[in-house]
Amino acid sequence: MSDTTIRSNADVVLIGAGIMSATLGVILKELQPDLKIEIYERLDVAAAESSDAWNNAGTGHSAFCELNYTPESEDGTVSAKKAISIAESFEVSRQFWSFLVANEYVSSPENFIKSIPHLSFVWGEKNVEYLKKRFDALHENPLFEQMVFSTDFAQLAQWMPLVMEGRKPLEKVAATNMAIGTDVNFGELTRNMFDHLSKLDGVTLYFNHEVQKLKQREDKSWRIKIVDLATGQKRKVYTKFVFIGAGGGSLPLLEKANVPEGKGYGGFPVSGQWLKCTNPEVIAKHQAKVYGKASVGAPPMSVPHIDSRMINGEKALLFGPFAGFSTRFLKNGSYSDLPLSIQADNILPMLAAGIKNIPLTKYLIQQVRQSPKDRINALREYVPGARSKDWVLERAGQRVQVIKKDEKEGGILEFGTEIINTEDGTLAVLLGASPGASTAVSIMLDLLHNCFKDQINTPEWQTKLKAMIPSYGKTLNDKPELLDTIRKNTAAVLKLNN
Repeated sequence: MSDTTIRSNADVVLIGAGIMSATLGVILKELQPDLKIEIYERLDVAAAESSDAWNNAGTGHSAFCELNYTPESEDGTVSAKKAISIAESFEVSRQFWSFLVANEYVSSPENFIKSIPHLSFVWGEKNVEYLKKRFDALHENPLFEQMVFSTDFAQLAQWMPLVMEGRKPLEKVAATNMAIGTDVNFGELTRNMFDHLSKLDGVTLYFNHEVQKLKQREDKSWRIKIVDLATGQKRKVYTKFVFIGAGGGSLPLLEKANVPEGKGYGGFPVSGQWLKCTNPEVIAKHQAKVYGKASVGAPPMSVPHIDSRMINGEKALLFGPFAGFSTRFLKNGSYSDLPLSIQADNILPMLAAGIKNIPLTKYLIQQVRQSPKDRINALREYVPGARSKDWVLERAGQRVQVIKKDEKEGGILEFGTEIINTEDGTLAVLLGASPGASTAVSIMLDLLHNCFKDQINTPEWQTKLKAMIPSYGKTLNDKPELLDTIRKNTAAVLKLNN
């Protein structure tokens, strides 16, 4: 090990080699090719945590089938606001990915995105009524115009034969179907983007490097202390802008940065597991993403679904995820992550959020105590004929839900994705989970508006942004013709027409 500390200067430092850092890195290099960017990842490969195929749902989260994005209020009305926003964001992502493919920055789109129907499925009179109200609220919007609703047993059996086998035709069931849904391998996409970035002048990617300290200097620049985990070599990097997109590792790094904007934030880790099918005959019977209703108190990442996936070039069938509790903030993290994250400024918000989320605590306890038989019984609610010998338990990813201060409540638990940036725009940190990866492009565009205010509105950047995202600056939910044109174009480039 060398005692000499290596020093370098960069315009931008990205911490974490996941979908968010990859997306931001590509956009920034496209907008300003002379930028010097350094990327630091504590593991030995890119996309090994939240972006990895086994660690996320793989659903192109477009709100086509996820019932938690359309909550029902006490008066029985269903809100479509969040679903419309997420669907808009996913269309933005599709445009950006199409730009990458069209410019040969990323090859073979079929390796990371495929067409697959998105279905919502419920049973019981009350749930059927809810799904119909949800359909009525969404179907009138151009983004969801292609959605089909049905209570016809034969129709549902055609859409999802594996789910309907063994059910009684008299059972009260309903489903919605969006044929234009997608399956996305975010790990593959992320690695493709980093392959592109690594070939560009001024971009350096460091694996097995862990950030130990961040400190803002008087001139508003940042000094970052980093260690090479393989050799022990120490580094100091000086930069004008830092983005922390380290999944569950983002909160500890935000605390190390010690900025006023980060005070009062805490995190609640939730782990996950899948049941993975091992029988090729069963896997071949299902070709859809079928989402159901979450249990009371369940976090969004635990919405049950029976999910046909493409992982590492092979078709897979998963059910879950089953939630659990671990004090780790990352799948490859430490059991001391949660205890070490508790500080004087966030302990009260965390306690307040904990008291107000007793149902979540009860739900997690129930999930942790589940036996293999309990999991198979849960699966049989969606696949009545499921045999335990055809399914094995697979460890999924780790998510950290955001806890933050609230004047009225003391502290609240957030289930979305949130960007925290300093007032001077020199530091941005991504916290939270769902819908995350599917909306990465929109999240990064918001970051540019907050942290690159002087450049974002220049003619040069505006022209380049519109080249990457043709609908940039426009909404699609009120422009049916523009939406139709963009969907057709992106479907052709991404090879989704089949």
